[in-house]
Amino acid sequence: MGFFDKLKNGLTKTKNAFNDRVNEVMANFRKVDEELMESLEEALILSDVGVEPSQRIIEKLRQRVKLEKIEDKDEVKNALIDELAKELSKNDSSLKLDSKPSIIMMVGVNGAGKTTSIGKIAYSLKNEGKKVLCVAGDTFRAAAIEQLEEWAKRAEVPFFRKPEGSDPASVVFDGIKMAKDEGYDVVIVDTAGRLHTKKNLMDELAKIQRIVDRELDSASQEVLLVLDGTTGQNMIMQAKEFSDVAKITGLVLTKIDGSAKGGAVIGICSEMNIPIKYIGVGEKIDDLQKFDASEFAKALFDE
Repeated sequence: MGFFDKLKNGLTKTKNAFNDRVNEVMANFRKVDEELMESLEEALILSDVGVEPSQRIIEKLRQRVKLEKIEDKDEVKNALIDELAKELSKNDSSLKLDSKPSIIMMVGVNGAGKTTSIGKIAYSLKNEGKKVLCVAGDTFRAAAIEQLEEWAKRAEVPFFRKPEGSDPASVVFDGIKMAKDEGYDVVIVDTAGRLHTKKNLMDELAKIQRIVDRELDSASQEVLLVLDGTTGQNMIMQAKEFSDVAKITGLVLTKIDGSAKGGAVIGICSEMNIPIKYIGVGEKIDDLQKFDASEFAKALFDE
């Protein structure tokens, strides 16, 4: 099954909610007018896209309809899909891994799917021919180290750990040293699932960031925030909080296949000006895929 088919299947709940609302609006209007535009804007807002992004997208659609003299509702729908794709592709979604080693730091709250995402990204990078090292920087949560070790085994990549309860920054420091000494291409660092309301945990994340900046000052760095797609608009709040303490370079969206709130993907990409780099469309090791804005927008409406 290709990624587009996986995406369509994974977005079934979101697509049903999103597409049904847009189709209902289209069915209720005979002509393309301002009332149709306002109803489409409301449909986007109700689909978790968010107020400001919905207003911006519909304003662009409104201008396009006027400029291109669009009078057919099907053409309006196609133009809407195109505008959604543009909104999602404002930022480059490719990983920047140009140095040796490069580093990927994974952050996010407990339960978002961070550890499993590390395993899946490691698997993908290994299949691209890169030498990948997973580093267990989450030394607080019970069984976190063992969970990451299991995913590293599934991905068939090496794994670095220290005893549970070790200082996370020291684990990252030693892991980076190992990567330098042994010629790794990419280091992927797990961090504790930090509740954004817990200042001490956020301070620890900032400490790890300082270690990375010092030890790999000229290296390519990706800081990927893992967000649970079922939480909808709460993803935006988490992204804002984590951006205060870490230089977030991209988003990893998990559990989209279990959510009817996938429209929030558009809102978070638009409001936060942060690219989506990976999207989860299932639980298998190859079900975390690089994000494609055009395919995502089309999958929202595919019937």
